Amino acid sequence: MDLSIIILNYNTRELTLQCLESVYQSQGCSLEVIVVDNASKDDSVATIGREYPSVTLVANSANVGYSKGNNQGMLLAKGRYILLLNSDTVIERDTLKIMVDLMDKNPRFGAAGCKIVLPDGSLDKACKRGFPTPSASFYYAFGISKLFPKSAKFNQYQLSHLDPDEEYPVDCLVGAFMMVRKEAIEQVGMLDEEFFMYGEDIDWCYRIKQAGWEIYYYPRTQIIHYKGASSRRKPFKIIYEFHRAMFLFHKKHFQRKYSFVTNGLVYAGISIKLILSILMNRFGSVR
Repeated sequence: MDLSIIILNYNTRELTLQCLESVYQSQGCSLEVIVVDNASKDDSVATIGREYPSVTLVANSANVGYSKGNNQGMLLAKGRYILLLNSDTVIERDTLKIMVDLMDKNPRFGAAGCKIVLPDGSLDKACKRGFPTPSASFYYAFGISKLFPKSAKFNQYQLSHLDPDEEYPVDCLVGAFMMVRKEAIEQVGMLDEEFFMYGEDIDWCYRIKQAGWEIYYYPRTQIIHYKGASSRRKPFKIIYEFHRAMFLFHKKHFQRKYSFVTNGLVYAGISIKLILSILMNRFGSVR
């Protein structure tokens, strides 16, 4: 089997059905689909099981998070490649074939991702990124990257200086669409379950690159991403987990590489951003 597609569902029944329709209209490769449901309350399990009986369906009794849910799917996967695919995406008819062919022709690619656009046609900038080093995070957080959009130095994180219609190696992709070679997973392990719902894709790409594999961005096909469908209202837990992921990633991969002062500034910056995000979210909800 060429491909095992893992879709994590959390109260996105209609979007997941739309995603599955696009997957089953795809052509050119053999595949299996594994849907992991994180205790949805919108009748997702019954509806998906009825509409798509060939799907392998895992129904969790609690929301175990993004990493653990996808890992559950990976444990069942039989394909040569694993595709993490968000439930709020729609793929083109030839997307899967194009990406499998790319991986087949390039045995050093540990992971690859296609171009991802939002419903309005604009680029989902998370689909091609650099690692969030302290300098890259600083330029991004303080808007310096926007002031100098063509500068490689100031656009280390979102890589906005690179043409989104050209292909090239990158540091990391986004979990909304990430095709990973089975051998790479066997070498570096699955997603780190310390990350509940953010940062796990960056961490995974970091480990894959550290093991000597290439990460590749390939815009010869694209998908639509209806971004944030399962987390639009942003309760406290979502805001907290987003910032906790920043802390975890830096501590895990960068803390030993930087001075006490730099680490202190990074953690202080994350804490301040968390507080501001909570206040802004609360203020916005009041309005």
